[in-house]
Formats: sequence, C-alpha cells, structure tokens
Amino acid sequence: MAIDNIFKNEASEEKGERARMASFVGAMAIADLVKTTLGPKGMDKILQSTGRGREVTVTNDGATILKSLHIDNPAAKVLVDISKVQDDEVGDGTTSVVVLAGELLREAEKLVATKIHPMTIISGFRMAAECARNALLEKVVDNKADSEKFRSDLLNIAMTTLSSKILSQDKEHFAKLAVDAVMRLKGSTNLESIQIIKKPGGSLMDSFLDEGFILDKKIGIGQPKRIENAKILVANTAMDTDKVKIYGARVRVDSMARVAQIETAEKEKMREKVQKIIGHGINCFVNRQLIYNFPEELFADAGILAIEHADFDGIERLALVTGGEIASTFDNPESVKLGHCDLIEEIMIGEDKLIHFSGVAMGQACTIVLRGASHHVLDEAERSLHDALCVLSQTVNDSRVLLGGGWPEMVMAKEVDALAKKTPGKKSLAIEAFSRALLAIPTIIADNAGLDSAELISQLRAEHQKEGCTAGIDVISGSVGDMAERGICEAFKVKQAVLLSSTEAAEMILRVDEIITCAPRRREDRM
Repeated sequence: MAIDNIFKNEASEEKGERARMASFVGAMAIADLVKTTLGPKGMDKILQSTGRGREVTVTNDGATILKSLHIDNPAAKVLVDISKVQDDEVGDGTTSVVVLAGELLREAEKLVATKIHPMTIISGFRMAAECARNALLEKVVDNKADSEKFRSDLLNIAMTTLSSKILSQDKEHFAKLAVDAVMRLKGSTNLESIQIIKKPGGSLMDSFLDEGFILDKKIGIGQPKRIENAKILVANTAMDTDKVKIYGARVRVDSMARVAQIETAEKEKMREKVQKIIGHGINCFVNRQLIYNFPEELFADAGILAIEHADFDGIERLALVTGGEIASTFDNPESVKLGHCDLIEEIMIGEDKLIHFSGVAMGQACTIVLRGASHHVLDEAERSLHDALCVLSQTVNDSRVLLGGGWPEMVMAKEVDALAKKTPGKKSLAIEAFSRALLAIPTIIADNAGLDSAELISQLRAEHQKEGCTAGIDVISGSVGDMAERGICEAFKVKQAVLLSSTEAAEMILRVDEIITCAPRRREDRM
C-alpha cells in the first residue's frame, strides 16, 4: 500500500521535473514582463490597482512594477525580492537584475534538459560570475582625484540612468539637478536631506533645485511674513495639554462664575507654557501638532512665527537641516539646541504658498521642486529622480565608473567565453551558457529599440575582439557606436550588484527540486 497522504488533504507537492519546470517558467515569465522596460527605448507599464479608487500608476521602474504584482509562483517571488533589494541597495538596475536572472534560468533549463546536474550548472555559474566581475574590475575608470572629470562622470551617469525613464527628454536639466543635490551631501548616502516636493502645474522643465529648505505649509494669520536671522525651535508637543479634557472629567460647579474661573486657569496654564517657549529667545516656532488660537495669538503678539501641524518628515528634516533638535519639554532652555537660518519667507509655487528657509546651517540640505502636468507624471518623475540620486550618492563613495549601453555585458561575455574554452568537463557548458545570458541584455536593449538585434550583437562581438574597444549599442542612431564619445556611463557598483544578485537568485531557483504547497487553514463557517 503506497503512503500517499503524509500531507494533510489539499496540500499539493510537485516533484522533480515538474517542480523545476514550474519554477523556471514562473521566473522567465516575470523576466519577460519587465524585459520591455529595459534601455533608453524601453516602454512604460500602467499598473491599475483593483482596490478602492482604482489608482493608476504609470512606471518604468522594474522594482515598482514587481512590487505591485501579486504573484502566486514561488520562484517568481525570488525575482521580485532581488529587484527590491537592488532598489534599496543601489537604486538603479532593478530591471536588469530580473532580466539577467531570467536569462540565466532560460539557459539553465536547456542544460538541465540535456541531463546536466543542477549542481554542475551552479558551480559553472559561480566560476563565470567571478570571472565576469574580474573582467569589469580590470576595465573600471576612477576619476575621483580630478574633480572636474569626476563631475562630468557623475553627469553622464545621471543622464544614462534618466535616459530610460520619463525624464529622458529633459535629462540634461535633471541630471544637473541630481548632481548638484548629491554634491551638496559631501559623500553621505543619506538622501533624507534632499527633499522632493511635487507641485502639479507647469512643465517638467520648470523643476528647480532650491538651496534651502521648503516646508509645505502656509504662514498663519497676523504673523510676520519674513524673518531674518531666524532662531528656530522645532517641537513636538501638544499645546492643549493643560486643558481639562471635557469628555473624561466631570466637574461639578455651583455657579457660572466657577466655569469662568476654570477657563481662566486653563488660559493661564497655556500662557505659562507659551512664555516658557518664548523664553528660549526664538523668533520661529515649528510644532508637529496643533497650536490653538489662543497660543497662536500670544506668539503673534511676541512677533514669533508659529507654524503648526508640520508633517513628521518635514519636522525631522527641518531639525536636521537647521541644526536644531526636536524638543518636547521647555523647562530648561539652555539644554535645547535651536536651529538657525538666515531668512524665512513665504514663496509661491504654482498656486500654493510655501515657507522657505534659506541660508541654513547644514549646507547639505536642499529641496528639489518638481513641476509637471499631472500627478502620474510627478510620481514617475520622482521615482526616476530618486533612482538617479541613489546611484549618484553611491558613486560619490565608490567612484569607479564603467561605460554603458551593453558595453560591460560584452566585456564580461568575452572573458567568460574565454574561460569556458579553458575549463574542462561539463562545467564549461554552464560557463558558456552564462556568457549567452549576458549577451541577452544588449540584445534586449536593441530589440526594445526595434533594431535588428542579431546583426548588431554579432557586429559588437567582432568589435570587442579588438583591444581597448569602447563600442556599445547606440540606440539613437540604431547602430554600433562609441560609448566613450557618447558619454554613456554606468556606476560599477550598480553593475556588480546586478551581476552578483542575479547569479545568486538563479542559483537558488536552480536548486529547487520539489514545491510543496500547504493547504490553507479552513475558516469555520460561522453561519
């Protein structure tokens, strides 16, 4: 008697070939999904949520697309994960990672079909990845010493990153914004201090970088509209702490006069708190919570600008930028660090009034104001800009740069091929497969641009046999072009992350030989 049912009923398992098939197919399907967004001529996807409001997102960012998908296939989830990690780690290359992993699995599937053991394939892939990484390391350019050159490298990287996104038409403009913003960070990769404000209206070209900090709030009524040499107290405190809460307390009074007394006592308490705050010698008070009419009046009388209900990000950033700390108690003024800036004034962007802090203590902070036709455009522009900022801030630290446009893949493929010819045994087949997978990236870039990829790739291959070749796919003219001349650059860190994480993901999926799906817990009928 066969023991079939060791699993609870409804749990299913797939063994051997079938499991491997399922995981390969799932992973390749995901790769094909984002494949079309790769490269300067990549297309966008519209993601529509089925939830309330049916929000629509238009995006070209691999990670955003995959994050929004609900996927049943376990292997596909691995790919979604690597694209998320790539997004967090270096910000760009989210599509390439998935495509490369998908291609590796496509090649592996053919090898498995010819009865080569997955472990052999994996060790081949390992060797190939190591070889490819070394090939890149030999070719990197590092211009950290020469600041002019380094800046132009950064601009090129920013333009290359942006050229596959919605901002590609105005990429010079945005590349400059991104580089300026990142150069102000002076090497920290903390993008918190770059604030992005999105205001619908105008066109993308109207976007600008502001040296100061902009808080998305209006200035209250009857308060100074402009303050020079501001001393700012950033606080997170409730201004109504001293009111008797009406709901929880029962107060019995014997006459209306007593009610009035309670009210005056409350007012006194509030006034005391306000006096304490004013005692810090400030002329601008920003609070995370509400400031009520009465304290606001007191602040206005003292000539202090009070801003209430600023959002939490805004507060943290403001404290960071002006060099203050967020205070919540005001009893000992000497221990509170105040923020400083040269000028606070109200500015108009589009229809909205915002408060602008300029000449802030920490020179690292700046605000990028994005303008655009609609919310969808703005969201996508923000995502693209975020990608560029991530890549640039990583590059400032690790300043090694490569050419783009399929050039790194060709360099790696050439070296990996050479390794395959030297390696004895079945591993060499896997190594060869790896180099074919690498070639898929330039192939797809060419395909997306509607070019004849087979023709172009073979031309590229021939070019790359020469020493010191800088040829890549020039999508604009539709032929093989010189990447160094075109100024198409990529950060080494991004390429390395793409290479290593896609190899590891492919490896993980290859190791699978059984998929066990557990039965869902039954809900008892409560009827």
